[in-house]
Amino acid sequence: MIDNVFGYRQGGVLAAPGARVEYDRTLWQRLDSLGLVRLTGAEDTGGSGAGWLEAAELLTAAVRHGVRAPLAEHDLLACWLLEAVGLPVDDAVRTVCVQPRDGGPATAVPWAADAERIVVLWPAGVEYRLTEFDTADLSITQGTNLIGEPRDAISVDTSGIIGHPVPAELVDQLGRKSAMVRAIQVCGALDGAVALSIEHVASRVQFGRALAKFQAIQNLISDAAAEAALARAATESALRSAIDTDWQSTYLDFQIATARSCVGHAAGVVVRNAHQVHGAIGTTHEHRLHTYTRAAVAWRSEFGSVRFWDAQVAAAAVAAGGQGLWGLITGRS
Repeated sequence: MIDNVFGYRQGGVLAAPGARVEYDRTLWQRLDSLGLVRLTGAEDTGGSGAGWLEAAELLTAAVRHGVRAPLAEHDLLACWLLEAVGLPVDDAVRTVCVQPRDGGPATAVPWAADAERIVVLWPAGVEYRLTEFDTADLSITQGTNLIGEPRDAISVDTSGIIGHPVPAELVDQLGRKSAMVRAIQVCGALDGAVALSIEHVASRVQFGRALAKFQAIQNLISDAAAEAALARAATESALRSAIDTDWQSTYLDFQIATARSCVGHAAGVVVRNAHQVHGAIGTTHEHRLHTYTRAAVAWRSEFGSVRFWDAQVAAAAVAAGGQGLWGLITGRS
């Protein structure tokens, strides 16, 4: 069903360099009518009552068809957070913003200027406070990521606002979920790049033979496919652990860090090899390959860079020590 909803896009349209993407509001309304906009929301608040596995399939399908929309930010992050603290949720399109402790503007907030309401969190001592703002009431400086998705800066004066108390543990969970969202999306982009590459080398003929017959090409494809498979395995393992423990597993931070590290490094190999097997045609802006490769590079650095996640993996391994390392890797005490 999801592929049928997205299929009309024929792989999506890549924004021109520097251009800002606007999400398809007609598509959004159709998704809303099918119960997909708040797929994981509680049924008694207007959601569909599904879980993260279904949401992951929706996100992957959106990536596969080149759909750029705040599906994850709205459902899995902003609306989830409102429900978690007992606040009402309506039909407004939302995103979420966490203000830094230094009081400066929050940067790279996904879809901020395009959302109707923004769930804002700010630190207040050992806990956080939350309130919702109409987008029009905030000072927003527009920006974009590599594929033109809105990544905006928000300045909020919260000095006179009491807000709703949010425990730090819930904010930590928001961080885990945000990181997981991008891991899922990058995996979808890597799978798309590998699939296009296989299709290209099977149909393209050079020196009287299909490109797929050349051993050098086979090596490039197999390396890319292996890295994409590793990234997906690590991501699915972390997601399964999160679902099984309601995002409370002792090892979840390490598992998510491992997934993000694998995803980040896999993106480098897949993007390089995919463009290499496509040759000059793959470097043109109009080619569909960019729908996946530029997206993978853009998303792998959001909610934590590759270097950041590598450091998290290393720090967890060192802290576990020789006696605890095996338990850390296997997720068992």
